[in-house]
Amino acid sequence: MATKSKKMKIAFTPIEDRVLVRPAEAETVSASGIVLPDSAQEAPLRGEVIAVGPGRLNKDGERMEMPVAVGDQVVYGKYSGNEIEFDGDDYKILRADEILAKIQD
Repeated sequence: MATKSKKMKIAFTPIEDRVLVRPAEAETVSASGIVLPDSAQEAPLRGEVIAVGPGRLNKDGERMEMPVAVGDQVVYGKYSGNEIEFDGDDYKILRADEILAKIQD
């Protein structure tokens, strides 16, 4: 079975100030080495930006710059955005202002 590349190009363009994020995998082992069942795994609150919209228009009709770019690792709120499935993979669509921080490598 072929696997999808992590850096694949996706045919999906968010509108306005929305961002498509691939959530990180949930932790399956605790810090002390205990294997966690699915029911105990917390939903990840971080992920990789896969696609960004052009930015929303300000009151003068100019596009505002997006605070994130494709490839950025971000942290978002627990109840932020909407979950979707696209081409068999799970993603979140967030507004740019729902992103709490960028993770620097």
